[in-house]
Amino acid sequence: MLSERVVTGALRILNRRYLGQESADGRGLPGPERGKRYTLYMHVPFCERLCPYCSFNRFLYGEDRARTYFTALRRELETAAEWGYDFATLYIGGGTPTILLDELCDTIDMARRLFPGIGEVSAETSPNHITDESIDALKDRVQRFSVGVQSFDDTLLQQMARYDKYGCGEQVFEQVQRAAGRFHSLNVDMIFNFPSQSRAMLERDIELVKQTGANQTTFYPLMASPKNRRELARTIGAIDFAREAEYYRIVCDQLAPEFEPASAWTFSQDKGGMIDEYIVDYEEYVGLGSGALSFVDGRIFNNTFSLSDYQARILSGRPAVAKMGRPYGRKARMRYRFVTDLFGLRLDKKRFLEDFGVPVERGLWAELAFMRMAGGIATDTAEEITLTATGRYLLLVMMRETLAASNDHRDHERELLPPEEKVLLSDAEIVPCPATAEECLAAS
Repeated sequence: MLSERVVTGALRILNRRYLGQESADGRGLPGPERGKRYTLYMHVPFCERLCPYCSFNRFLYGEDRARTYFTALRRELETAAEWGYDFATLYIGGGTPTILLDELCDTIDMARRLFPGIGEVSAETSPNHITDESIDALKDRVQRFSVGVQSFDDTLLQQMARYDKYGCGEQVFEQVQRAAGRFHSLNVDMIFNFPSQSRAMLERDIELVKQTGANQTTFYPLMASPKNRRELARTIGAIDFAREAEYYRIVCDQLAPEFEPASAWTFSQDKGGMIDEYIVDYEEYVGLGSGALSFVDGRIFNNTFSLSDYQARILSGRPAVAKMGRPYGRKARMRYRFVTDLFGLRLDKKRFLEDFGVPVERGLWAELAFMRMAGGIATDTAEEITLTATGRYLLLVMMRETLAASNDHRDHERELLPPEEKVLLSDAEIVPCPATAEECLAAS
């Protein structure tokens, strides 16, 4: 698909400029802007099993280090409150946020006390954490519960190193069914376009999602960093980007009519329900936790990836921010709005004009011309722009490339970790690393 190749090439160039970072030199986040609404993201970087395709900031789970981490995370929550922030929503990702249920509940409760503006909480989980205990603890705390399934196919689960830990596809299916109807939004996270995934595998995954009782699903394209793409090619085959558009069409067609698009890659039975990407509803967000990203005042800020450095910074009263990007100029912020609004399927023309002082037709004439030529625009009125199925796919490509570039940055930061933390990046036998607050401070 020519338009996909054009978008992919352009984003790989632009993202090097927009996502490049330099040392923050001890600076924290800017304070909140009066009247602006923000989203809070909290990162819990621990997993019981490390999936080989995943580039997110994650470490092998150990209870002591995880409890120490949660303590630091709650202290960082207090710091964000001291800066004057309030938040409209809370998204907790990982890793596996439910790795320690009691710590997660305490952290959510503190966030709601500190930030009374929080109306909705989203949390991720793994299939093996769906138990009666976790459902009872979270059903009144979490409005959107997102289960990382990736696939119900046993062959793919084995390739992802998930089969031994989370069970076969049938067991995972039964775990998801257990949570159906217990949360306002139960989301099933799936991945498509694995190198070894056939059309029949994908169609079966889609049908099983519809049978789980979940009222929302997210189908991500495989988003490996350049390093992980090379590893995947060596082990199970190269990613076929030419096939991606075909598989996306299959997802859209076969989820309908029960599920309709809520974003470029999220599909919901509840029109207007919570969706996967918190950046759609609120342009700026604050990220707390090791490796978390913030986008505040038109600039990206990145917390330190090192567990010991993160905990030492927080417990000694220093900001966790280690690096920051260059400020987004006016054109960059217009492009950012274009992508985030259309990823959520609707660009508000009046809000664009109010915020940037020019109509989108003049501010981003080249971008709009490309989307029209590619057949991506469904409606273009005085109030809004909406997308065709082709347009939704192109926005998915834009997000895929942006997240892949972020994954490349994460891979680089992992190379800089101290040796005692690098051993936590695989399932091999590990050695102790700082676990207590005193050890973390000493390690700094």
